Amino acid sequence: MNAGTRARLDRISTDGTYFVVPMDHGITMGAVKGLKRIEATVDAVTRGGADAVLTQKGIAPRVHPNRNGAGYVVHLNASTVVGPDANDKRVTGTVEGALRAGADAVSLHLNVGSDHEPRQIEDLSRITEEADRFGVPVLAMTYARGPGVDEHDAEALGHAVRLGEELGADVIKTAYSGDADSFEHVVDSTRLPVVIAGGSKGTDRETVEMVRGAVDAGAAGVSMGRSIFQHDDPEAIARAVAAVLHEDATVDEALSVSGLLGA
Repeated sequence: MNAGTRARLDRISTDGTYFVVPMDHGITMGAVKGLKRIEATVDAVTRGGADAVLTQKGIAPRVHPNRNGAGYVVHLNASTVVGPDANDKRVTGTVEGALRAGADAVSLHLNVGSDHEPRQIEDLSRITEEADRFGVPVLAMTYARGPGVDEHDAEALGHAVRLGEELGADVIKTAYSGDADSFEHVVDSTRLPVVIAGGSKGTDRETVEMVRGAVDAGAAGVSMGRSIFQHDDPEAIARAVAAVLHEDATVDEALSVSGLLGA
């Protein structure tokens, strides 16, 4: 790993632990709750302890004045829920363009097992090559997702994270398998840091329990979107997640310090 990549990884993490809040959902789902006034949400989650936020490049001017010194990741592919196939992610930018937008890292989504997997493998391979030239870290979002694929199966997720490493990524994001015991296999399938996706919004306790379970299994952090930015109090839920990741808090301790215990 070159010095630039290492330095930029430090900008999107805390002591090797990653708390990223992706907010690229505007291109996928539209201006949903939490994203209409994205400036306020970016401010809230970074005050709550998020290490970095993630958006498409066009939102960069709305991010930078409000990120409170946190890192910034530009996402480089997308699809929409109203299009013919939400799994058909198409490239939306370049590493050089992301740097012009002020990014510390870039990310790309790949659905392992989908009909679009071959092209997305090519896309990720090109992005990692370009990123290496510029010293920019790549967060590969490699999901087990396609016909007949169990999105939470540990074996399938292990394959997905290993694919990300094989193609030259620096950090891997994937779904949580549901419990710490099975997720250990996923973490052990790669030498790279593995962070979990948040999925659809659950209760506060369910969210924090998932984070705690992933950390106990060896995960290096989370990349959680809707569970954070669509919360009624994004700063509070971010503070709870940050307490687990950055302070090794228990579930009750994290909920207590954030003011969410009993809420």
